[in-house]
Amino acid sequence: MTKVLMNGNSAIGEAAIRAGCQCYFGYPITPQNELTEYMAANLSRRKGCSFIQAESEISAINMVYGASLVGARAMTSSSSPGISLKQEGISYLSACELPAVIVNMSRGGPGLGSISAAQSDYFQATRGGGHGDYRTIVLAPSSVQELADLTYKAFDLADKYSIPVIVLGDGMLGQMMEPVEFKHEAPKKLPIRSNALRGAKGRSSKIIKTFTSKPAELEEINWSLFRRYGIIKREETSYEAFLTEDAELIVVAFGIAARIARGAINTARTAGLKVGMLRPVTLWPFPTEIIKELAARTEQFLVFEMNMGQMIEDVQLALEGRGEIHFYGRPGGVIPTPSEIFRVISRLYYQKGLK
Repeated sequence: MTKVLMNGNSAIGEAAIRAGCQCYFGYPITPQNELTEYMAANLSRRKGCSFIQAESEISAINMVYGASLVGARAMTSSSSPGISLKQEGISYLSACELPAVIVNMSRGGPGLGSISAAQSDYFQATRGGGHGDYRTIVLAPSSVQELADLTYKAFDLADKYSIPVIVLGDGMLGQMMEPVEFKHEAPKKLPIRSNALRGAKGRSSKIIKTFTSKPAELEEINWSLFRRYGIIKREETSYEAFLTEDAELIVVAFGIAARIARGAINTARTAGLKVGMLRPVTLWPFPTEIIKELAARTEQFLVFEMNMGQMIEDVQLALEGRGEIHFYGRPGGVIPTPSEIFRVISRLYYQKGLK
């Protein structure tokens, strides 16, 4: 297979088209505009596909809702404040058990913040973000290749579990250029969903709605969703363990922060420091069990994020008090260097008497 040099945003677009995306609805916002531009130029390569630049982020997510209702593979993308505007629609998609792919190339916040890369949308993505009891699968790529691979996977997961799937990147991943290999082509036949509204000829009509005036009925909908979420936890949790076998200090990082941490860990290993990394690929479901296993070998964990420490809560829940958690973060769109993280690792390593 031939590798192509592409920026991350364009790689997502190409992967989505190859995954059989039939409808894309978006609205411009930096730093993900290249994705919208790519879909505008290329989605028409496939027959029967629709690209619409909506009048707002709210319109875009509700167009996704409508397209998913009739059985299409539908997608939207935005960046942090734009994703905030889509949250009500994502809650509606979840309530109606409708698949969709939502890409967030996050930027610094809160508010309009900056257009630089940040990871400050972790809470928003992993806690549902909108109103009500629901979850979304959250995938966190750390390279342009993974942006492509996980976008393709996102469509399959969305259809498999009838659930919205979030691809959580950032401005740096979206803008950087790397060689990428597209390993998949669109399936010849896309899944035909039994709950899609495709006309009522020869059968009774279907009504898909999120409102019910019967509390017991809504309670059962919630239980049904959470039974499915339990299956997703068992079947779809994904992570990368890097040099953890003999590590005395484990760095926990995701996305682009994990790329930065990897360089620091390689330097640490050269210096004789036994440091490893656990990188969650699914932020939800979070890889709780592997962290518990790592806690049996080491007590020292360093959470590194480009925010003020949002993933710490999930690491704390996973460890259940069995390890000591340290944190280093750079919020607001400041991008740390591997040498900066190496200095943090070295200082902590020696402070804890690990050497």
